[in-house]
Amino acid sequence: MSAAEGRIWEELRHIADPEIPAISLVDLGVIGAVSVADGRARVELLPTFVGCPAVEMMRQQIGERIGALGVAEQVEVNIVFSPPWTSERITAAGRESLRRSGFAPPHVGPSVPSPASGLDELAVLPIAECPYCGSHDTTLDNPFGPTLCRAIYHCASCNQPFEQMKRV
Repeated sequence: MSAAEGRIWEELRHIADPEIPAISLVDLGVIGAVSVADGRARVELLPTFVGCPAVEMMRQQIGERIGALGVAEQVEVNIVFSPPWTSERITAAGRESLRRSGFAPPHVGPSVPSPASGLDELAVLPIAECPYCGSHDTTLDNPFGPTLCRAIYHCASCNQPFEQMKRV
């Protein structure tokens, strides 16, 4: 990794996800690759979903912040779908940041096959661990959260609603 690429990665660690500001784009795992060559900095952005409403805002923030570093004459932020983003790309630090801010991180472990299709379900778990008190005495209130990647739960132990990031 070149010094310029290192500076870009470090700057990307300071750019917060527009929808969940408690986690950086790097810890969310949406940065696929960084390269600098021929006066051009390239950053690959892996959306969490094809229709992610925050993609253009992330692209703009990345372009502005990396452009201000002065490591390249031109900055390209390319949206890529291969490899696809998965919730396994979220770093351990990112999972902890989500938990501290009241979001249950995505489930880690074997996927849950759907009996109807045999395919892995977008992991909307019947029970999720409460990020506030750690209880499993939770219920799914709504599988459709404010964005496609989140569902809404309620904890009976501490009486708090919370969002669970879905496993993708």
